[in-house]
Amino acid sequence: MIPEDRLNEIAARFAFLEERLQQPQPPAELAATSREWSALRPVVQAAEAWRALKAEIADAEAMLADPEMRPLAEEELPALRDRLAEAEQRLRLELLPKDAADARPAMIEIRPGTGGEEAALFAADLARMYARYAERRGWSWEVIEEQPTDLGGLKELVARVEGEGVFARLKYESGVHRIQRVPATEASGRIHTSAATVAVLPEAEEVDIAIDPADLRIDTMRSSGAGGQHVNKTESAVRITHLPTGIVVTSSLKSQHQNRDLAMRVLRARLYERERERIEGARSADRRAMVGTGDRSERIRTYNVPQGRLTDHRIGLTLYRLDAILEGDLDEVIDALVADAQAAALARMEG
Repeated sequence: MIPEDRLNEIAARFAFLEERLQQPQPPAELAATSREWSALRPVVQAAEAWRALKAEIADAEAMLADPEMRPLAEEELPALRDRLAEAEQRLRLELLPKDAADARPAMIEIRPGTGGEEAALFAADLARMYARYAERRGWSWEVIEEQPTDLGGLKELVARVEGEGVFARLKYESGVHRIQRVPATEASGRIHTSAATVAVLPEAEEVDIAIDPADLRIDTMRSSGAGGQHVNKTESAVRITHLPTGIVVTSSLKSQHQNRDLAMRVLRARLYERERERIEGARSADRRAMVGTGDRSERIRTYNVPQGRLTDHRIGLTLYRLDAILEGDLDEVIDALVADAQAAALARMEG
């Protein structure tokens, strides 16, 4: 059953927020009001559509008593009932508890796991895949820290992604990704397996995480450059160590001030995720629970290049369009993961 009382409460709250948005407010309060209004709007719209269909069905059923109108009503009712079932499902999904972090920007961290240089090359492939996916969805992609290898791989990449629904979609990417392919350096044509870890963290706001300046050690150092005349001679890179937790964050763009700001954002995101894990109790407080050790056997997804196959092991999804996926066409994969998570949440709510 759809809880009518709850729908009425949501509608009343939405009307209050709409009126509040027309009134002068401090910027922070206005932003909070706007966020809540935006979060409730899909629920209100789904409830209105559901109620409108119920009213149409009631009208059509009333027409059954009229001999002249009965054939028309009998023709309309099956389609209306199908539409009502779809509208009710949409409304149930909208009523599911939302992850408070879903609307936030995200920090995505990619590192090679087992597999040596081939794993570093795979980490670079994943970074390109996510950058292209962000571009497809109109999100911004800002690299905070990048440590390339001599052969074009990555030792580490940290990027900030901002846009509509960023964390809601990218959070399913956290874990160990495994690739099976023949390396360019493999003369015998033998398939190698290597891995890379991906961690996706919601960006924290300053009000979420209070950081005592006394808990920080901030070091400046030379940014790593391309060599020769391109070496950055100034000490612009910033490394921040959070002493109570031992978390270390670096940012090595050209501006020291920008590096400090970005590094603090990453630090807040990591501390915020630790706190979310502690409160939710669903995951270990250790960030390794998100990405494992990088071992080949701990994987959420396998990319098999010779077969052109992607398999997501969490939901048993297999697609034979790996080239397109590695070019950033990830929506089919993520849509399936979102649908699976929603189905599980509905089952818990109704069970």
